[in-house]
Amino acid sequence: MRYPIAAILATMIAIPMAAQTLPQPPSAGEIVQHQVKTFTALLNLTSVQQQQAKAIYASAAQAEQTLHEGEKQAREALRAAVRSNDTSTIDQVSATLGQSMAESTSIRAKADAAFYQILTSEQQSRLSDLENQHLAPFGLPGGPVGPPAMGFR
Repeated sequence: MRYPIAAILATMIAIPMAAQTLPQPPSAGEIVQHQVKTFTALLNLTSVQQQQAKAIYASAAQAEQTLHEGEKQAREALRAAVRSNDTSTIDQVSATLGQSMAESTSIRAKADAAFYQILTSEQQSRLSDLENQHLAPFGLPGGPVGPPAMGFR
């Protein structure tokens, strides 16, 4: 009699846990919206600057998305190479992933550079102050979009 009750209790506990879904990471569009909102709050961006910033960062997000799709395939190839002890392929895929990281850094830095150019000198000064205090948006370790770019993100 104890075992059927234990099985029923275990099932009652397991069903709600199985129904729960893991939270999804924010989409690129949501990240861009959050970035622009944060920059607006910190730098008092005008509506024109907000639209320009959205365009700049949306374009960068699109370029990075394409890059990440290639990285996914490369990581799968790396896993296969590790399992088969194919050191030549490990070196080759590792170099590919390193190049992808360099391209991603370049995309982010170029987006930051384009954004910086749309700021007034007062806003640029304010951004520099925030950088010096290590308070620049998305520049904090473990922030919402991962490690910062070379610039002020």
